[in-house]
Amino acid sequence: MLLWKRVHFHNASGLLTRFLPRRLQHHSSADADAVAVTRDLPNRNRRLPLRFCVWVALKFESLVDQHSRNEVSCTLATKEWCSLYWDALQLLKKYGIFISSESVRALIRTYSYMGLAEEAIQCFDRMSEFDCEPDAHAYNTILKIVLKKDLFVLAFSLYNVMLRSNSLPDDHTYTLLIGGFCKIGNFNAALEMLDDMSKRGVLPDVKTYTAIIYGLCQWKKVDEAFRLFNTMKENGCLPTLRCYNVLIDGFCKNRRTDEALSLLSLLRIDGFALNLQSYCSLINSFIHAKRYSEAYVWYTKMFKRGIVPDVTLYAIMIRGLSEEGKVGEAVKMLDEMIGMGLVPDAYCYNTLIKGFCDIGRLDQARSLQLEVSKDEQFHNAYTCTILICGMCRNGMVGEAREIFNQMEKLGCLPSVVTFSALMHGLCKARRIEEAHLLLHEMEIGRSPSLFFRLSQGSDRVFDSVSLQKKVEQMCEAGEVLNAYKLLKQLAGSGVVPNIITYNILINGFCKTGNINAAIKLFKELQLKGISPDSITYGTLVDGLYRANREDDAFKIREHMLKHGCQPGLSNSNAHMSWLNKKGKVSMAFNLYFEYLKSLPRWDNDSINVLENHFIRGNVKEVIRGLLEMDFKCRDFNLAPYTILITGFCMVKKSR
Repeated sequence: MLLWKRVHFHNASGLLTRFLPRRLQHHSSADADAVAVTRDLPNRNRRLPLRFCVWVALKFESLVDQHSRNEVSCTLATKEWCSLYWDALQLLKKYGIFISSESVRALIRTYSYMGLAEEAIQCFDRMSEFDCEPDAHAYNTILKIVLKKDLFVLAFSLYNVMLRSNSLPDDHTYTLLIGGFCKIGNFNAALEMLDDMSKRGVLPDVKTYTAIIYGLCQWKKVDEAFRLFNTMKENGCLPTLRCYNVLIDGFCKNRRTDEALSLLSLLRIDGFALNLQSYCSLINSFIHAKRYSEAYVWYTKMFKRGIVPDVTLYAIMIRGLSEEGKVGEAVKMLDEMIGMGLVPDAYCYNTLIKGFCDIGRLDQARSLQLEVSKDEQFHNAYTCTILICGMCRNGMVGEAREIFNQMEKLGCLPSVVTFSALMHGLCKARRIEEAHLLLHEMEIGRSPSLFFRLSQGSDRVFDSVSLQKKVEQMCEAGEVLNAYKLLKQLAGSGVVPNIITYNILINGFCKTGNINAAIKLFKELQLKGISPDSITYGTLVDGLYRANREDDAFKIREHMLKHGCQPGLSNSNAHMSWLNKKGKVSMAFNLYFEYLKSLPRWDNDSINVLENHFIRGNVKEVIRGLLEMDFKCRDFNLAPYTILITGFCMVKKSR
């Protein structure tokens, strides 16, 4: 069957003649219908392929194993076959033969296999034409497609429509949606859905738990992920090797390599052995922690166990060597990889290009980029972004801008990181207005009229809430395809700036003394639904102090606390430094005490005792007490002590 995809459409009948008669010997009603509805077709070359499509439509539901279904999708994966399949559905409708949800799902799966999401959604939309109501399997297939495209609004709208229909969600539906909630960091909703799942009598399996564990790890909530992992085991649901790998990778990506290593004994007790993915996570973590020698030890250990590295692991090793400054050895490893019969991907080349940039060999980086740009598959936005970063870091902003301008000609569109990198370079070069214009270019993108059109008329879309409502209304009206197109259009209309982009520009305005423009931008980003982070607040505080606007700096701090953003150590240090410079050491100390009270590991009663010592002037007792608590928590940081002691020295000198 796999050959049909490769042969010419008009020669397909020869293959089908050999295949179908064996199938039709069973003389089932589906086989008889397949013959009946195609008997009178005038084109004999077309008759047999069409008969096969009819047969698939009627028999797809009975193909219980995944391999057979995948084989069907693979076979139908050409425009000609898909067109024939539509004709087959029309014939079945004409002859009054029942068309099930599975009949249409066969085509949805095929479009998905071909990467044609829009056609798959259109197919789902047209089910009503054949008096066919989608079942849970059809909803799940379409949910998987839209979630893969990160269209969460559409996915959750479809789920709500599903609840109001006769199709009840199953465990796969919940696993997909829980994965979607986790992807956007809405873990409360994910856990609520887990509860709702149990209430509806659908028991979560290891795949469902793994989806949440994966999401928690992605959002750096590894402790919660480990707790859920233990809960899963307590509930009698045994982990798989994939589940272990997700957790190991979570610890590794959160720079907790030693805790990841401690999981290996549990993994072995449960009867598993490390596979390639496990080694990739651990070696990658060692390299991130600059524990290069340990990375090479584990790499050798893996080889001794007979596990052959893949492109991903070679890319990790190439990155490690490049970061160590051993770019020559990294190039040798690339050659070794090619010698093993592996084809390096864009990530491998990008890693080498970055390695050259990091050691200042920009000519070689540019040369390698030009070489790989000849092959479209090896050239992407990330390649250009690396070069733009390297050039901006070396003061070559003009050359960076030139690469940026060439990107669209090369067929790769700038990402938010690309824009941010160039804006950072422009700000460093004191070209703030140019950076500000780049922000507007970034937002407007390629469809400047789209947002204007959406904000007009009676059915306006201004924010995520009104967008969710509009999408749900479209789904209810059976306009799922139009909802999909709307969301894709919004996503493709421009690059949405993130908080990092705004932080770069705010910092640029502050450094050039244009604090009012920085505050205006601070207000603007909130109106657009972006939440400031501790870096935003810290940058503004520093800028306001530099402009001698101490009261405004404290107002920004109040705004920060009011909006649930706890000031980090760097933010508190910035406040304390400026207060010290103004001789307000007492205020600096009080600010530090406030910061310590916000930390869960510090005891507030002990801090209150130290505050009383400070009020009485027992500074030595305060410093001694703080040091004892720091060492007890194993979280010693010299910076605040340096700031506070410097403040006291300055006050004493002024007296």
